Amino acid sequence: MKNVAIVAGGDSSEYEVSLKSADGLFGFIDKSRYNLYIVILRNSKWTVKMPDGSTSDIDKNDFSFQTGGHKVKFDYAYIAIHGRPGEDGRLQGYFDIIGIPYSSCGVLAGALTFNKYINNQFLKSQGVRIADSIRLLKGQKMETGDIIRQLGLPVFVKPNDGGSSFGVTKVKEASQMQPAIEKAFAEGQEVVIERFIEGTEITCGCYKTKIKQMAFPITEVVTDNEFFDYNAKYNGEVREITPARISDELTARIQQETLRIYDIIGARGIIRIDYIIPEDNNPVLLEINATPGMTATSFIPQQIQAAGLDVKDIMTDIIENT
Repeated sequence: MKNVAIVAGGDSSEYEVSLKSADGLFGFIDKSRYNLYIVILRNSKWTVKMPDGSTSDIDKNDFSFQTGGHKVKFDYAYIAIHGRPGEDGRLQGYFDIIGIPYSSCGVLAGALTFNKYINNQFLKSQGVRIADSIRLLKGQKMETGDIIRQLGLPVFVKPNDGGSSFGVTKVKEASQMQPAIEKAFAEGQEVVIERFIEGTEITCGCYKTKIKQMAFPITEVVTDNEFFDYNAKYNGEVREITPARISDELTARIQQETLRIYDIIGARGIIRIDYIIPEDNNPVLLEINATPGMTATSFIPQQIQAAGLDVKDIMTDIIENT
């Protein structure tokens, strides 16, 4: 049987969330077909969890480990890191160099989608509708009044080069702007300030392999929080309605746009794209999740279930055919 590493952890604030995704994937992937191991990366420390609860160090020269005096090499890596280095292309570059196939977007697509501002500006050139935004680099300052003149209020202030769960603020008053920017800079080297768009928030997952493509049913996100923040995502402060309460025509249009964007960025494996639907019914892209969460309650497993599919079969298809 193939040895499959579920690679989790990482160097960002989403470390714990990544471990939850790894546990979810460990339950989803077919253990009758694969020898599964969870590999945890934290800065320079890479370890594999052994069946007896102990750990063994990963040899970074070939992504192997020792057990019982024998070397075990991995045949495949399923990346479950949200944030660096698994979502920004760096880990993918390592796997490319040593020749281990993996589940997610490659180096270019990972680096592109990890930088929200650059990604959205690129997609805007391809006819994708996006919200107006401003990017600030570390050390740059911009007067609150100038930001409001360009984007109005409210705005979202968030790290531009990090995950989507930490350092995000919905700014409704001018006095909140600079503290929100400082909070976002605590998570990364860049900040994006984005115009708020009123509407229905939805998310659509999809994947492609060598033999098929599929856009999943769309999920509508309803929360009483100011936005879909960490507590909404991971502490149950949200209603997730799958399929979304939108027309069949709009559903099909969003699914086709999701598959089109997948091809434009050169994605691989499963991705999830978040949109907002304003009054004119023309969706606006919010961001792309190149390594979406995979806990039992995450969007993708929900959408797979709503499609009447078995998540185990999807995982096998990705491991065998990406």
